[in-house]
Amino acid sequence: MKIPNFSFLPLLVCIVAAVLTGAAARGHDQPLANIAIHHARIALDNSAYIKASPYVLGEKGDDTDWVTVEYFSPNATTNDWIAVFSPANFNSSTCPAVNVEGQDPDICTAPIKYQFANYSSGYLSTGKGSVKFQLINQRSDFSFALLTGGLSKPSLIAVSNTIAFKNPKAPVYPRLAQGKEWNEMTVTWTSGYDISEAYPFVEWGMLWGPSTRTPAGTITFNRGSMCGEPARTVGWRDPGFIHTSFLKDLWPNKQYYYKVGHELLNGTIVYGKAYTFKASPFPGQNSLQRVIIFGDMGKAERDESNEYSNYQPGSLNTTDTLVKDLDNIDIIFHIGDIVYANGYISQWDQFTAQVEPLTAKVPYMMASGNHERDWPNTGSFYAGFDSGGECGVLLESMYYVPTENRANYWYQTDYGMFRFCIADTEHDWREGTEQYKFIEKCLSTVDRKQQPWLIFIAHRVLGYSSGYFYANEGSFAEPMGRESLQQLWQKYRVDIAFYGHVHNYERTCPIYENQCVSTEKSHYSGTMNGTIHAVVGGGGSHIAAFSNSTPAWSIYRDLDYGFVKLTAFNHSSLLFEYKKSSDGNVYDSFTIDRDYRDVLACVVDSCPPKTLAN
Repeated sequence: MKIPNFSFLPLLVCIVAAVLTGAAARGHDQPLANIAIHHARIALDNSAYIKASPYVLGEKGDDTDWVTVEYFSPNATTNDWIAVFSPANFNSSTCPAVNVEGQDPDICTAPIKYQFANYSSGYLSTGKGSVKFQLINQRSDFSFALLTGGLSKPSLIAVSNTIAFKNPKAPVYPRLAQGKEWNEMTVTWTSGYDISEAYPFVEWGMLWGPSTRTPAGTITFNRGSMCGEPARTVGWRDPGFIHTSFLKDLWPNKQYYYKVGHELLNGTIVYGKAYTFKASPFPGQNSLQRVIIFGDMGKAERDESNEYSNYQPGSLNTTDTLVKDLDNIDIIFHIGDIVYANGYISQWDQFTAQVEPLTAKVPYMMASGNHERDWPNTGSFYAGFDSGGECGVLLESMYYVPTENRANYWYQTDYGMFRFCIADTEHDWREGTEQYKFIEKCLSTVDRKQQPWLIFIAHRVLGYSSGYFYANEGSFAEPMGRESLQQLWQKYRVDIAFYGHVHNYERTCPIYENQCVSTEKSHYSGTMNGTIHAVVGGGGSHIAAFSNSTPAWSIYRDLDYGFVKLTAFNHSSLLFEYKKSSDGNVYDSFTIDRDYRDVLACVVDSCPPKTLAN
């Protein structure tokens, strides 16, 4: 049954059925999935009201702004809550032909965020309240709803006025990434401008030098691109248009300025904010190079919207600590489980806004995780529901990385003295597969006298972890992970392998075939006889416990939020530091000091059999 039109309302909010997905049922609820809007009813109360101000956001050109929401209910309860909807007008005629619980839904989309009405002191006694929301420019207008009945049986009793940013279509949230060549930087951003109404470009140049313009390509996707619920249903929100430009022939380590823009058909130009970045060093270049690596961060809210208060509590600390140290960071790797949107598309915009201070200044390189890719019958190696029906489309569209095929999210990238080989654990990596061939090629083609620091990255733990669920399985890693890849790591002398997925920090000894090959713990010199494995999944999502007993190969474990920083001083000296997100201080570290001959030296299973000399 369709909701009737209420002509006396400034807008009609169709509240939508938030169908619980398989991901939710598996204990990884996206907080918005807790809203059972399929039980919602329209119960407008003429005595209740809700209003939002200011009416126009971003008057000074900002992409974020604060909104004050005032409301009143004649029957205030602890189950009353305020929801943010965007777009503001949800007429039931826009609902897709989806049947929920045996009937056509009245509502088409979940809210973006919410707060409980009694967050405002005195609300329960007076019925009046006021809260603040921080909104970001998401290409459309906003409205606020006052609901009662809690999250499980919501009833809409009042709808606010509409508010919007001054230019909802403005280009926002640039994301830098390494291109396919060492001297190429890519810039990706989001806007409301289709190519039919404006030409996207990047205006850029050397700092203090003349500027040039480079055009950008434009892509988008629709509801039909999603593989399942909630992404196809209540979690769907139009993603706008995603633009990517390729800035080429950069000078190594040179500072550049840039700003994204759109030339409208009438010749008017709409610019985004201005930024600077440093071009990548030449492969093998001997200079100070600093790398950040973490996984599983997710997004969080600065306005105390309650649905994220316990879901990803460390996310803002990680973001803010990195921003404070950004002058000492050259490149960042976020290795899977990026947003935890789980099919609620609006959350990707929220994340891009949160990390913009990082992504607009340094290359921000991604790896694919289960919460981005996994969905049954879509080619995932794992038949889970963790992506909420996104099946990789959001990550592959919104963040460029130099893959040969974005649907296969594995790639290599060089940064000075580093070679990074990034695997995609959500696709088969076993011997004989296309990805296995890529991994071996990436590891085998690096010139170690020029790029001595060889790093392997994957989301799921293919090496070693004493996280409780791996320990309970008895494998201490993904089954078949080590069995498939450890001979490659050993043969090509991988220095460090990084993983996420397990929400904690752990570092192993240099190890091969489950045996430590060194008794040293903090300073490694000379030949490395095995690979050090590090789990860095404490970027922000809820912390995961370790096994009760500590394996002999586990050197350091920490149940906290944090990240790793690698500093290459030259071809012979590398510093590894684990820092906590709460204070940025170092809690675990080690150094590697060696020469090229140490990389060439044979260790177990790393050299071919000897042949007789002539």
